[in-house]
Amino acid sequence: LRDELGDLLLQVVYHARLGEEQDAFDFGSVVASIVAKLIRRHPHVFAEAEVADASEQTEHWEAMKATERGGRALDGVAVSLPALTRADKLGKRAARVGFDWPDVAGVRAKVSEELAELDAACQGDSAAARAHELGDLLFSVVQLGRHLGLDSETCLRAASSRFQARFESVEAAVAARGGDWSGHRPEQLDAFWEAAKKQQKQ
Repeated sequence: LRDELGDLLLQVVYHARLGEEQDAFDFGSVVASIVAKLIRRHPHVFAEAEVADASEQTEHWEAMKATERGGRALDGVAVSLPALTRADKLGKRAARVGFDWPDVAGVRAKVSEELAELDAACQGDSAAARAHELGDLLFSVVQLGRHLGLDSETCLRAASSRFQARFESVEAAVAARGGDWSGHRPEQLDAFWEAAKKQQKQ
């Protein structure tokens, strides 16, 4: 831990030195910045303010962060995040300022609305329109997961693992019958799939 903290400190010193050479900031201003941030975000610890409970502390923390972002609630949600994770974070940020569905029923209705819009787009010739509506549907499904207290990234990973396990079981069934996929009717493959699902639940 000592050695790793040293490596981390080297990065701070190194970047502070680069900032100093560009007349942007120095090591002292970096320290002053974090000190000011800690005091600003934790007045119940470093100042006279009193905070009743953990939820009030969280509200204060989020309010301070929003102020630091200039009131822009979605700033700082990294574009590099996995798409489902980023959609979840964007929804949470919007919810903190009151932009959210009041309950699960509202977001579930939104999912149905987006699915209908995707169906409509599929009747046309525009791939861009289909992509747009599919994106909206996926975003809404992530918000449904959020309202259900579920992490969509985790749910999708689990579903992908289940699919792989079931498909491999179907693959084994086909292989046991000669390995010719084209020689199996869709209903036969579906029967293999259902058998795999049943086996997986046992």
